[in-house]
Amino acid sequence: MRYGFVVPNNFGIDRVHDVVRLGVRAETLGYHSVWVNHHVLNLGYVRDRLEDAPYHDALVTLTWLAARTSRVQVGTSVLVMPYLHPMVLAKELATLDHLCGGRLVVGLGVGSLPEENAALGVPYDSRGRYSDEFIEVMRLLWTQREASFHGAHFRFDAVISSPKPLQQPHPPLLVGGNRPPALRRAGRLGDGWHGLGVSPDGVRKRLPAIQAAAQSAGRDHADQPVQVRLDMSRVTRESVEAYAEAGVTELVMSLNTDDVAAQEAALVTFAREVMGRDGRRY
Repeated sequence: MRYGFVVPNNFGIDRVHDVVRLGVRAETLGYHSVWVNHHVLNLGYVRDRLEDAPYHDALVTLTWLAARTSRVQVGTSVLVMPYLHPMVLAKELATLDHLCGGRLVVGLGVGSLPEENAALGVPYDSRGRYSDEFIEVMRLLWTQREASFHGAHFRFDAVISSPKPLQQPHPPLLVGGNRPPALRRAGRLGDGWHGLGVSPDGVRKRLPAIQAAAQSAGRDHADQPVQVRLDMSRVTRESVEAYAEAGVTELVMSLNTDDVAAQEAALVTFAREVMGRDGRRY
C-alpha cells in the first residue's frame, strides 16, 4: 500500500509556509505523495468552516511544495474542472510537470457546490458534460502537435499548446467522485480513480462500474491506480489490509484540523505505527 498526505491549504492556516512545511515533513517520513485541495471562494460548506480565513490556492501551493521536495509525487485532490479552462490548465500543469521532474499527478472532479458555480458564472447542471470535454481537450493539447476539437463547450482548430508535459504521454489523470457518472468518467477518460471516503466494501461495489465503462470504451483499467481519500484517524493496520484486499493501491489521507503541530504529530505517529517508519529521513 502507498500512502499520501493532503496538506491543509483548505483549513484557514494563516502562514502558508506552515502548510508547505507539512508536505516537506511527509516526504522526510517516507510518504509516497502529497496533495492539495481546490476551491476558489469561501462559499457554502467552505464558508461554514472557514468564514473569511485563508483557503490557499491549489496550484500555487503545489508548485511551492514541488520546489521544496524532490521525491514525493505531488497531486491535486481534486481540481474542480468547471472552475477552470482546459487550455490554461494544460499549460500550467505541463510547466509544473517539468519543474517537478515528472512527479505530478492530477486529480480532477466536477464539484458539488452550486453556490460557487453561481458566483463564478459557471452552469452547475451541465458540469458533467463540460468536464468530459475538459479532459478530452487537455489530452489532445498534450499529445498532438496541433489539436482540433469540436464540442458543445470547446471548439478550436489547429491549436498548439507548448510545452508538452515531461511525463509521456502526460501526467496521470485520476477522476475523483463516488457516484455513477464519476465512475463512468474514470473508466472512459481517466488514468485511475480517486475515491472519496468510501469503505473497502464501497470500493468493491464501485470498481466493476469503472471496469465496465473502460471496456466499453476499448480501454484497459486493470493496472490503473485505485485511490481512496479519507481521514487519517480512520486508518489502521487492519483497515489498510481491507483496502488492499479490495483493490486499493494508495490511501490519500487528510486531517480536519488547523493545528499545525497536531498535523505533524499525526504524520509522525502514522508513519511509525502503520507505515513502520522510524522518523529518519527517507
